[in-house]
Amino acid sequence: MQFVVAFLKKIPIMPIALFVAGLGLGLLIGWVLAPVEFKDATPYYLRADLREDYLRMAIDYFRLNQDPNLAVQRWQGLGTEAQTAYESIQNNPGAQDPAVIQAYGQLVSDVLSSGGGQPADEPSSTGMSSTLRLALIGIGVLLVLGVAAAGGMYLFRLFRKRGSGTVTVTMQAAEISRSATKTNFEEIGLAPPITQMMTTYVLGDDLYDESFSIDTGSGEFLGEYGVGVSEVIGVGEPKKVTALEVWLFDKNDIKTATKVLMSAHAFSDPATRSRLEPKGELLLMEPQAQILLETATLQLLATVVDAEYGRGALPENSYFERVTLELAIWPRQTA
Repeated sequence: MQFVVAFLKKIPIMPIALFVAGLGLGLLIGWVLAPVEFKDATPYYLRADLREDYLRMAIDYFRLNQDPNLAVQRWQGLGTEAQTAYESIQNNPGAQDPAVIQAYGQLVSDVLSSGGGQPADEPSSTGMSSTLRLALIGIGVLLVLGVAAAGGMYLFRLFRKRGSGTVTVTMQAAEISRSATKTNFEEIGLAPPITQMMTTYVLGDDLYDESFSIDTGSGEFLGEYGVGVSEVIGVGEPKKVTALEVWLFDKNDIKTATKVLMSAHAFSDPATRSRLEPKGELLLMEPQAQILLETATLQLLATVVDAEYGRGALPENSYFERVTLELAIWPRQTA
């Protein structure tokens, strides 16, 4: 179950949800609310060879009863394709009498030229009303725009590091993480970690949510770990982050270990502490502080490499301007 939860954190939920909702609405409209039905459809909708067969039968019937009204009505049923079918029959009469074919065509021509009827450009089918059609088109457009907007946000988040020259907060954070010096744990007597990552939050990265996979050298998946925004303070943009949460997922454990790193103001505020206590152990964010998370078979050591508070109208030391964390993972039995 925990593996499923960790996996869901990595996929774009909103675009998928909108796609599924749009697909479901489309099926509901197309199959239940307003299915397209053809009632009393004309032979215009037949294949070309079947339209020709239909006109041959009309000519044969005309030879037997000489009904001019019925002859013209059946001609008009073929709409704009009647002349094409007639010319095909003239060129290849088969077992039919060419004289009867000629008489049928002459009769239809005389009736139509005298105003007795007009060949239809394209017969109309009995379908949904124009109002309902416009409403459904409007719903479809809104769904497309919603999916496009959600997909655009996701792609912007995914690819904004490849911008057109503008330095984004994500690029700033990535550069800070690259320039930070990783701890050499072997020098202090520890075994080298399975994986070791630097991650940086910068004010303005409202979608900050980093996650990393834990794999052995042979490619075996052990779990995941990461950092995300846990609490914000105040209103307006950009969001003012007052707490981050560090988490560790172990495929061999039934629960995910989580600890919340808080600003000095949030840490001393009873209301904020009350909201965040269900998420995990509450800790004060301090430079060089080390936080240990443990699961059944894994240990995560999070080190606060750097932390700087923002300055503004909010209470002092209430939100972060920048935070850099070093995250290192060991098997629990060898850490």
